[in-house]
Amino acid sequence: MKIPTTFRPPHILLAILAALLIPTFAEEIQVTNAAQLQAALSKLKNGTVIKIGPGDYPGGHSVEHIENLTVEALDPRDPPHFKGGACAWQFSRCPGLTLRHLRMSNQTANGLNFDDGGDFKNSVKGITLEHIDVSDIGPRGNHDGIKCSGLDSLTVRHCTLTGWGGQGIDLVGCHHTTITQCTFTGKAGFTATAGVQIKGGSSHVTVEKCHFTNAGERPLNIGGSTDPAYFRPPGAKHEASQIIVRDNTVEGSLCSAAFVGVDGAEFIGNTLLFPGKWIFRILQESQDPQFTPCRNVLIQANRIIFHRSQIQTEINIGPGTAPDTFRFEKNQWFAEDRPQSSQPMLPTREKEGRYGIDPR
Repeated sequence: MKIPTTFRPPHILLAILAALLIPTFAEEIQVTNAAQLQAALSKLKNGTVIKIGPGDYPGGHSVEHIENLTVEALDPRDPPHFKGGACAWQFSRCPGLTLRHLRMSNQTANGLNFDDGGDFKNSVKGITLEHIDVSDIGPRGNHDGIKCSGLDSLTVRHCTLTGWGGQGIDLVGCHHTTITQCTFTGKAGFTATAGVQIKGGSSHVTVEKCHFTNAGERPLNIGGSTDPAYFRPPGAKHEASQIIVRDNTVEGSLCSAAFVGVDGAEFIGNTLLFPGKWIFRILQESQDPQFTPCRNVLIQANRIIFHRSQIQTEINIGPGTAPDTFRFEKNQWFAEDRPQSSQPMLPTREKEGRYGIDPR
């Protein structure tokens, strides 16, 4: 009997079906020196996993238009160290990128740079940074530990930043972002402006469970000042909106947090220790009439310990702001050197505040 050419025995059909169902595994490349790393970067494909061995590597690496790339330590206990260069790594339009267990230091521009390649209407989605150590960036001028522009669904966790010239992490037009369980430590000789800065039309950003120690003049700069040409999305009417800052510890610096051109934020459950001049700042640095005034902030259930000898004005309020829209609830204020003078002067009446009792 002649078998039709379209006939396939059952076992062959099953094999074809299995092949269609089995996922294609990403290419994994292991490198142990700078030359091997350069060779790997020259032939990247979407989904590549690069595992980098221990040791010192030069900075100055650049990757563009690669999706679902993973760059990580071969041995998480002994991460590779990228030294020098203008930027250790720059990634432009690399959605789905993951970086894990990497160290970089002594870059003159930024430690890490992530951007949307200038396509302001289409953000880059799904970048994850884990166990990244960035130190000694700058040291002077607007040079950031981690610079992020035009990203969506960014996650930064368990990262350490020590010594930078501008911001530890600078978010420009970033959305649906979480920064969690990170450490920011300022360093003598570095002109740090902020630990985390959230500006340029950024929205739906959460900063939680982080520790800031002398992390710039404004450890948390919720908002900022951005040239309108760089807002994402274009035409945004605020520097930042829908920002949550919760369960962090902030030690030292001129103030604990600044709200700058933000429209809608929650500052909840944080511990603030011994700011040097003010506790909070309410500012409006983007003066174009298109921008809404700094407004609509809830400051709730924070533990605030300060020295009355340092803090004469608790809230520094700049012109063009709407301090009457700030709400204060259930905060604990304690002037360690003069407990009887713990109650602050606030722009609105606080609900259920506690004064003069050490919250520690």
